[in-house]
Amino acid sequence: MRTIAMRLAYDGTDFVGSQWQNTGRSVQGELEGAWFQFTQEQRRFVFAGRTDAGVHAQGQMAHVQTETHHDLATIQRGCNAWLPGDVAVRNVWEVAPNFHARHSAIRREYRYLIADTPVLLPLLRHYVLHVEQPLDDRAIQTALTFLHGRHDFAAFTSQSTSQGSTIRHCYEARCLRVEVLGQTLLAIDVAANAFLQHMVRTIVGTVVLVGRGRLKPERMERVLQERDRRQAGPTAAAHGLSLMTVVYPPHVLPLGAS
Repeated sequence: MRTIAMRLAYDGTDFVGSQWQNTGRSVQGELEGAWFQFTQEQRRFVFAGRTDAGVHAQGQMAHVQTETHHDLATIQRGCNAWLPGDVAVRNVWEVAPNFHARHSAIRREYRYLIADTPVLLPLLRHYVLHVEQPLDDRAIQTALTFLHGRHDFAAFTSQSTSQGSTIRHCYEARCLRVEVLGQTLLAIDVAANAFLQHMVRTIVGTVVLVGRGRLKPERMERVLQERDRRQAGPTAAAHGLSLMTVVYPPHVLPLGAS
């Protein structure tokens, strides 16, 4: 048996999520279907993380146990030949048998895109949250700095605290301006060792209130301390979010996944 790791990109618009579900299209379902067509093996893929319906990815990671003898380039071409147009295998590696796409990861990075302009370019409607008034970048950045470090993020998740620890280590939280298709957007980047359900989207919903002047930036620290979901902002729409990168220790995946 060989262990194959893949970096995936997908447009989440028409998926019920990354993980297989009883109804609807999933990224996992499409990938496993393509793998069967290519290798005639029925295999279960393990993903680095679960993304919700509508969430996109540029750097989702997955692994599979296989008996195929195809080389890595052929595996990539073969999978992409059978995958639909909204999923692609970007990279393929052969890794150690104990590699695990989720458990071996040490860092995940997400980006959320916001258009704070009166008119949204229609081409971006499935990838960007539209806010019709300008947001205060400086206030948002101030609020995000309170997230740096190890904290209990119970206020920023929809999952029950009985489901496990809500403590995470946030390595980076920042906002910056980027240009996409000629339109200037506000990007919110958050990197952590792992994420809770809806964590990034709730952070975004909170800092949008800060950017609108409805919350003071310092409120972010108090929300963290109080651990009360009702004190944070609303959960931002899924379609503005993308999983950008999953990072592994160099000895686990020497070429990295960035």
